[in-house]
Amino acid sequence: MANLTTKYLGLELRNPVIAGASNLTLDPDNLRRMEEAGAAAIVFKSLFEEQIQLENLEHYERLKEYEERNAEMITLYPDSKGETSYSKEHLYRLRKARESVKIPLIASLNAVNQDTWVEYAVKLEETGVDALELNFYTVPEKPGHDCEEIERNQIKTMKAVKAAVKIPVAIKLSPFYSNPVKLISGLEKAGASGFVLFNRLFQPDIDINKEIHVFPDNLSSHSDSRLPLRFAGLLYGYTRASVCTSSGIMSGSDVVKMILAGADCVQVVSALYMHKIEVISNIVREINEWMDGRGYGSTGDFRGKLSVIKAETKVPYRRAQYFDFQMSTSAIMRKYKSIR
Repeated sequence: MANLTTKYLGLELRNPVIAGASNLTLDPDNLRRMEEAGAAAIVFKSLFEEQIQLENLEHYERLKEYEERNAEMITLYPDSKGETSYSKEHLYRLRKARESVKIPLIASLNAVNQDTWVEYAVKLEETGVDALELNFYTVPEKPGHDCEEIERNQIKTMKAVKAAVKIPVAIKLSPFYSNPVKLISGLEKAGASGFVLFNRLFQPDIDINKEIHVFPDNLSSHSDSRLPLRFAGLLYGYTRASVCTSSGIMSGSDVVKMILAGADCVQVVSALYMHKIEVISNIVREINEWMDGRGYGSTGDFRGKLSVIKAETKVPYRRAQYFDFQMSTSAIMRKYKSIR
């Protein structure tokens, strides 16, 4: 049997398959099922600063509702300081999660303000997790937002967090940067130990009958794996940081492709929702069978074999527009039965 071990953020993993952050990880029974199915590590559900801010606002409004009802009653309630119930519960669950499994557990943080990034990075580290994943993204609401300033601020945040914690820190990026490779270089210099490619961000939808916004599920499909595959191949050999790909990982074949491109490991989420947590065991088995069938003793034997620096042709990584010969109209229409 092949040796599937790999390293991610300096952590020794028994295979390249990580269960990514989702609501599934809130249940201790699910965590144990993930471990038993073969997950090499688990990313716990993200802690969101927006949720903390919302809870603080709601609590503040409740405190002020009956304030100064008479001259003797200055306030009905004492001021609330410190952690919100949401953050307390999250940290409590994270501690219990750390006790539930033996494999590496990674905390995830979505914040906005730099002080919050640092404050909660420290709190998450104190739960005993093995590493921390920061989710960096920004929504370009106004044309005045300068892209370079956004990236400088994210690098600044990375430096501040790294100075405050001792555990390794990974950055989960969105694909919406002009030059992700350059940003990754800057974040690596700032102390990032690894990168997750890419964050699958919520996208809104509209119900045209009710004329309202709706909130559809955000599960990925197999084809979503192509973008992270491209950047895994571009980054191999150009960064010492770990590279973990996410989105569209449904089978062992998908994992093999990512390693061939240059990734160290992958994160799976949508597959767990679609095919149950136990699909992890199938994914791991398929990787083993592929490696045994080709005589590979370890994942290191073929990692990066088809990266941009090792592949015979650079076209798959450097070409973004379609070639005419790739776009046979009749072949495509036959495939989708538009013509016979």
